[in-house]
Amino acid sequence: MDRFSALKAFTRVVEAGSFTRAADSLNMPNATLSKTIQQLEAHLGVSLLQRTTRRITVTPEGREYYEKARCLLEDLEEIDASFNTARNKPKGHLRIAIGGSTACDVLIPLLADFMTSWPDIRIDLQVADKPADLISGNIDCAIRGGPMEDSTLIARKIGEATLVTCTTPGYLQRYGTPASPDELHHGHRLISYLSPASGRAFPFRFTRHGVSTELKTEPHLGINESNAHIAAGEAGLGIVQTFTYSLKPALASGELVEILSAWRPAPYPFHVVYAGTGTSRPGSASLLTGWRRFFRPRCRDSARYLTQSRSPYRVV
Repeated sequence: MDRFSALKAFTRVVEAGSFTRAADSLNMPNATLSKTIQQLEAHLGVSLLQRTTRRITVTPEGREYYEKARCLLEDLEEIDASFNTARNKPKGHLRIAIGGSTACDVLIPLLADFMTSWPDIRIDLQVADKPADLISGNIDCAIRGGPMEDSTLIARKIGEATLVTCTTPGYLQRYGTPASPDELHHGHRLISYLSPASGRAFPFRFTRHGVSTELKTEPHLGINESNAHIAAGEAGLGIVQTFTYSLKPALASGELVEILSAWRPAPYPFHVVYAGTGTSRPGSASLLTGWRRFFRPRCRDSARYLTQSRSPYRVV
């Protein structure tokens, strides 16, 4: 068994969510791919995938192995790329779909260094909170948060962000400070983020002592655009739950204060997602490689900052 090929095959199956799609992207017969995974499982002595006629489920051991294998493969890719960068820099037109607050607070601050490092790449940012259809929209990749549910896309995790629940000091003076999530049901005004795709309100999420809960209630105000959602919180219209990277100035200045910090939810994953090689635009593969190579370590640095447990701002 070629262990490198087996690692690559396994990660592709996990990311594609299908043996057939993974085999197509690897230009490998389905039977060969299945045999490779079986050999890898036999070598490790654990089951990595649970297979049914309809779906593939990654086992806990498979998830742990995938995370380590993915990092190893990406590190190898970066090592190879570092020797080719000076002679063969990517060039062309890269189209990226991204949500509003993530674009403003995470991506755009990094673009100056990227455009200096890769001067021959032109970028179009398709900024909207509603998830874009990469294929019909002729988009090379997207930055998306949360679990990846579209198994037709390949997802690479680039970091995690911390969700915080917060409001203004003036709101707390008027309505009081909730001591637990249950108190949000009684007399408090909630500002919910509405899914741009479905219109449904995202629940407020909380975690304590390893137990996660969701607070589903009718919001007093629902907003389907991330920057407007944050602005409503800063205006003192109610309680919001969103990412620390969007709130750093307001939290640092005391304009917003965190509440229910003991119930902070688990970190929220972010991925760069793109279509398989069979559906991507000609020439986009090298652009995506260069883009991921630049941003992945920077996103890791951001993730370490964003998920710090100790807050440099006021918590009540």
